Amino acid sequence: MQTQTATTREITYAQAIQEALDQAMGLCDDVIVMGQLVDYKSGIFGTTTGLVEKYGKNRVLDMPVAEAMMTSAAGGAALAGLRPVVVHQRLDFMLYSMDAIVNWISLWYFKSNGESRMPLTIRAITGKGWGQGPQHSKSFHAFFAHIPGLRVAMPSTAFDAKGLLLESILGENPTFIIEGRSLFSMKDEVPEIPYRVRFGEGKIMKSGKDVTLVAIGTFVPLAMRAAFDLLKNGIDVEVIDPRTLSPFDNALVCESVAKTGRLVVVDPGWNFSGFSAEVVAGVVEQVGSVLKANPIRVTLPDSHTPMSMSLESQYYPDEQRLSDTITKLMRQNGL
Repeated sequence: MQTQTATTREITYAQAIQEALDQAMGLCDDVIVMGQLVDYKSGIFGTTTGLVEKYGKNRVLDMPVAEAMMTSAAGGAALAGLRPVVVHQRLDFMLYSMDAIVNWISLWYFKSNGESRMPLTIRAITGKGWGQGPQHSKSFHAFFAHIPGLRVAMPSTAFDAKGLLLESILGENPTFIIEGRSLFSMKDEVPEIPYRVRFGEGKIMKSGKDVTLVAIGTFVPLAMRAAFDLLKNGIDVEVIDPRTLSPFDNALVCESVAKTGRLVVVDPGWNFSGFSAEVVAGVVEQVGSVLKANPIRVTLPDSHTPMSMSLESQYYPDEQRLSDTITKLMRQNGL
């Protein structure tokens, strides 16, 4: 657990993940890391660098290109008493593991009447940029959050990436940590010591009084840039990072909307049946009477990601589009 006197220093999101894995493996001999190329010198985007040299090939296991086998093996290892961390470099291709995830891992505790657990962590990486196209850029966070028995986190900072990963590895529940590759180079103040960030506790990234802006995952930095840009024009935006989608801190969002009377959700997923709809529904059900305007969702189009980088730049929302959306919302209220 972090303390007020903990020494911090600025490191990247990728370095924070590597440090969390290193510290978890040092604290518990049952922690193993599995994945394609996890034992390479460069690691997976630097997040597994140095682990095999320190802990050996019995605890850092390179796996074949067989996502279903890898995930199923992790489930078996968890049942045998280990605490596996499975790394899927492409969330898209992790879909080959859906039978293991949906029909076994998610319901094992329920099916065993609480007598048995699968304490495993799945690191699923999703990307944008570099012309990744439709098979290397999807984020299924809404789908996984929909499944009972799974915890889902989408850390947006290096601090949360380390704390949520440690909380997951040393916890007792199967958990997804969905990592946006565009965040890997971003830096943050991170304690040197191990600490845990609790699931179900959102975070106010910026206080404000005019609009509640709920931003998810890779869209948190975008939301922060837009919020500070709008402040120059007299629009005071409160930015909330849920940090975890399952469980979700609906109470924090509702408390903010009760103050601002307005809600905008920016979500790096498709619009139809997306997680943004769950956020809106939760607010409308709990504090809908205080809304001064209809909630707005800023999401990806209901289309697959274009391969062309020029088209891709139009596909993803940017801070200008978000700022314009919030400005229009305020003007509709005569402000």
